[in-house]
Amino acid sequence: MSKINSFGKSDAGLRRSNNEDAFVVNPELGYASVADGMGGQASGEVASRIFIETVADVFSKDPGGSEQEYLQMVQDAFRLANEKIIGAAAENPQHQGMGCTGELAVFFNGGYALGHVGDSRSYLFRRGELRQITRDHSLVQEQVDQGLITAVEARTHSLRHVILRALGIKGDLAVDLIRGKTLPGDIFLLCSDGLTDMVEDSSIRDALSLSTGLEEKVERLIGLARTAGGYDNITAVLCEII
Repeated sequence: MSKINSFGKSDAGLRRSNNEDAFVVNPELGYASVADGMGGQASGEVASRIFIETVADVFSKDPGGSEQEYLQMVQDAFRLANEKIIGAAAENPQHQGMGCTGELAVFFNGGYALGHVGDSRSYLFRRGELRQITRDHSLVQEQVDQGLITAVEARTHSLRHVILRALGIKGDLAVDLIRGKTLPGDIFLLCSDGLTDMVEDSSIRDALSLSTGLEEKVERLIGLARTAGGYDNITAVLCEII
């Protein structure tokens, strides 16, 4: 198990009365997760909470296994959470249509495994450079990939919040599984789109470059999103490889 420091925070932002984001960090067991709920009338909060609680349950004990075993645990967490969200919606009509995005990273033996669904994001900050690890499952990202719009246009597109993949929507959930090696000093950022819609990648990079602790970096990121308008809930989790 890789040793990590981690810190996370979620902020309702300036325009929302409730916070449908959720997160969990567990540096002792080497994992972190972020979810952004959708569905309205508190249902989004329910979905994101189910995902985070399922992650914590699946990773409640460190199996000390191989990369493949950790990848399987990531898959299991998404599968079980998806089933629970669908089941909760079926039992409670007021929760019909709820769902959430999901980011889940686990760190082990000099490597990481990451599961991704939706338009929340995971980044790697290494040696002063910031790289987005995940690809948004969104309509505008599809249009960018097809050359129909530019990445700059996508940031303000009227359909930028239409996502094509989320937990709780259908039974056969497709999860992006990403793996890689870690280096001492690497910082991983898991965040909801309340951050990335408001703050450019260059500003995120600058915030992570500051010679401060993880808590101060997170506070800086959330402050930037609030200063830019804070239109949505804002969640940022940082994990640093020791």
